[in-house]
Amino acid sequence: MIVLRALNEAFTESTRRSGRLVIVTGGPGSGKTQLLHEFLAAPDRSGARILQATALPAERDRPMSLLRQLLRNGEVQPVPLNPARPAGGQKKAFSRHSELRSRTGFGDPEPGTTEALLRLADGERPLVVAVDDAHLMDEASLGAVLHLLSRSRSRPVLVVCATSAPPGAGGSAAHAELIRRPHRRARLGPLSERAVGELIAAQSQAARPAGLVGRAFHRATAGNPLLVHALLDDSSRFGRDIDRPIASTAYRQAVLSLVHRGEPRHVRVVQALAAFGAPASPAVLADLADTTPAGVEEAVEALDSAGLLDGHVFRLPAAATAVLDDMDSAARAALHGRVADLLHRCGAPAGEMARHLHAAQRVPRPWGPAVLRAAAEQALAADDVELCGSYLNLILRDCTDMQERNALSAALARAEWRVNPAAAGAHLEPLRGPALDGALSMRDTATVLRHMLWQGDTELAAETVATLVPARSPGDAQILAEVEFVRQWFYGVALPARSLRGAGTDPRRPAPADRNGGLAEQVAVLVGGVATDDSAAAVAQALQGRKLDHLNLELVAMALLAIAHADRPGVAAEACDALLESAVERRATTWQALLGSVRAEIALLRGDMTRAAEGADRALSSLHDGSWGVLAGLPLSTAIFAHTAMGAYDEAERVLRRDVPEPMFHTVFGIQYLRARGHHYLVTDRPFAALNDFETCSRLMRQGNSSLQKGIPWRSDLALANLRIGKAHTARECAEEQLRLPGGHSSRARAMALRMLAATSKPHRRASLLREAIDLLKLCGDQHTLAQAYADLSAAHYELGEYARARLVARQAAREAKACSVDSPVDAHLLEDPGQSEGSEAEGPAILSDAECRVAGLAALGYTNREISGRLHVTISTVEQHLTRVYRKLNVASRSELPPKMLEHRIPKLSDRWATTYSSAG
Repeated sequence: MIVLRALNEAFTESTRRSGRLVIVTGGPGSGKTQLLHEFLAAPDRSGARILQATALPAERDRPMSLLRQLLRNGEVQPVPLNPARPAGGQKKAFSRHSELRSRTGFGDPEPGTTEALLRLADGERPLVVAVDDAHLMDEASLGAVLHLLSRSRSRPVLVVCATSAPPGAGGSAAHAELIRRPHRRARLGPLSERAVGELIAAQSQAARPAGLVGRAFHRATAGNPLLVHALLDDSSRFGRDIDRPIASTAYRQAVLSLVHRGEPRHVRVVQALAAFGAPASPAVLADLADTTPAGVEEAVEALDSAGLLDGHVFRLPAAATAVLDDMDSAARAALHGRVADLLHRCGAPAGEMARHLHAAQRVPRPWGPAVLRAAAEQALAADDVELCGSYLNLILRDCTDMQERNALSAALARAEWRVNPAAAGAHLEPLRGPALDGALSMRDTATVLRHMLWQGDTELAAETVATLVPARSPGDAQILAEVEFVRQWFYGVALPARSLRGAGTDPRRPAPADRNGGLAEQVAVLVGGVATDDSAAAVAQALQGRKLDHLNLELVAMALLAIAHADRPGVAAEACDALLESAVERRATTWQALLGSVRAEIALLRGDMTRAAEGADRALSSLHDGSWGVLAGLPLSTAIFAHTAMGAYDEAERVLRRDVPEPMFHTVFGIQYLRARGHHYLVTDRPFAALNDFETCSRLMRQGNSSLQKGIPWRSDLALANLRIGKAHTARECAEEQLRLPGGHSSRARAMALRMLAATSKPHRRASLLREAIDLLKLCGDQHTLAQAYADLSAAHYELGEYARARLVARQAAREAKACSVDSPVDAHLLEDPGQSEGSEAEGPAILSDAECRVAGLAALGYTNREISGRLHVTISTVEQHLTRVYRKLNVASRSELPPKMLEHRIPKLSDRWATTYSSAG
């Protein structure tokens, strides 16, 4: 190293009784201290007397503080002087000191301390005096050092002063005085980008090219060795390869070391820069740092050369954080308060002012609350719920106006509800009274009402709506109508005893002004009438392209479930996946939990038991139990259904052991929970417990919204339980009652009733009913129930002695069961058919035309030619011709010999017109 070699040469020259002064310059952190350490620790320095010290800013006004440190470190005692009668030598010392003071203008050094230093210079051993940060020396110590230099021209003395000369002309007085003396100068500059890269390459096996990594480190430090080594230490922790700069503990310590080495005014400037958090003009920073614009520029230039700043911006955010964290909390808060006041005078954006008000923990009147409210809304729009809550809580802390406090509490609840409904409830519970009294805005009232419904307080919510509607404007009435619509159709609660005049409770006649972009109106059409492709598509379209915070979550969930239960689970799944993706991106935990539950329910309706179980379990873990309210019944029922269907009875029991809120059983979610538990009881041989749950469902459904019965087949549940306990007649009555419901109910519900009716019918009638159920289950896409219906049909054929057909249908039942991850519902012996080769099965459909496949598939199921004719809208003659060609191509003699592959061909979907006529015929 060139600088170290220069110091060694100067030491050698000084040992020849030729005093030397070496001034080492370089920015803070450039390695001056390390250089002095290496120089003084060299082996050939063992015979020298070494005095070393570091000048400190805090001791700059304490006379002789540095010189005392030098002598203390060298274990040298000052020469005692008698101030009353100075001896001859002492008189000379006083005279020399006076001469020095008059020549340099610096304070009078203490004679005893100075004489001790000069006495060491008169010895035989070389004397090395090393002063770090010499530009910060107190005046008296500087005078002593200068006096030593003037007396050491023929003595073995070497003085090494490491100094960080501030930018600009003149620098410090100490630095200016030193450089006027004869000296040798050595400069330590920053590391080059190449040198930084070599350091990294020596310390890491990084996959990225060293040049790229070195460039990143150099950009972050400007080559300052102290910062480079600190970043290397942080970036190589835990043995990881160094592929990018990581600022952590070592870097923060290095930053503070550089900051506190500087002038106090420089410290104030860097603190102002860190607090301001953005580039600012010298005038603004001067105001915050109590200095002048010129002083700011000087400090910025010094910090820039030290590698902390790049202009008026910190090179790494971690540096600003370190500076602020190092400040006293009261001083930091006061500084942020001054920044906020300054920004307010300049008309800055609310978000910028709010950040500093929050850091200062103050709400200046009259402008502070409005700024924080606006910033809270911006934070929520940016999905930063925590920041939004911080701003609102800060206003609430000092707010004394009750009306304003209520509005703030409602706003805070809306924000926290996104991630934790239980936390939101703590703000909303005190607002129930004001909501009932009409003391809240309609938006805030709706927030309270939604919380009531979420917690299961449905009757009080209904009474509140009924009380408020007559006294409100049409717009407010629309908000309340939406709440009431969700109460009836999502929570499944019937109308209260007294009428809600003007509340718009009829789903077929929604209020015209829909705040959710037409969603409520389209959902009303879907759930209030006969579901069609157009009505389902309209709801799905209303969900597209909407921001989550512009939608009512319960209404969205209701819309998705309505589409799924209207035999369009694929449409519902696609729409739900898009909304779930948005909820994840926006970190809306409550949205993720409820939409995840809906997605699991859709998977259940499609018979995808694995996805249903995993989705429900994941949703349940998203929120803790206290946040779910009555909606816990949705994921719980799905999880119980799915685990039971897959034979995971222990998992289903685990879910059943979870505590549930009592109000849940007065909503549709409680009914679904009871249905799931009842089916679990049936499978685990507890039919009477199941019957009790299903009878409870019956009572609750009759008391609730009767229109929801078309999607919840509770009568079929009763029929199944009664069959299990031997009450076939009662089971048949329940199934027939289900089938007599008005048109528009789901294909799945009707298919389940047909299965129950088939179970109480004779074999010939049973096969016909089951084929009808299979058609409906293919329409709605429920593979799990379809597998069960195929198993029932196989048993019916077997009972009729149609063994080949029974085996054929049994294989299809097994395929459907495998597709939805459940055990085969048929006996194993029905799955074997040694009389038929696998090759003919595999090749059968391939040699048939599409029309022949459709006819053969229906014939394999047992449909008559007339039934096939009506099903495919062709003549009976055409059916006969197709079957003749099929028998010839497959070399079979009858329907019963058709290969199982025939059943895999998709039967055409029923038209909406046909489905409506068919469902009304019961």
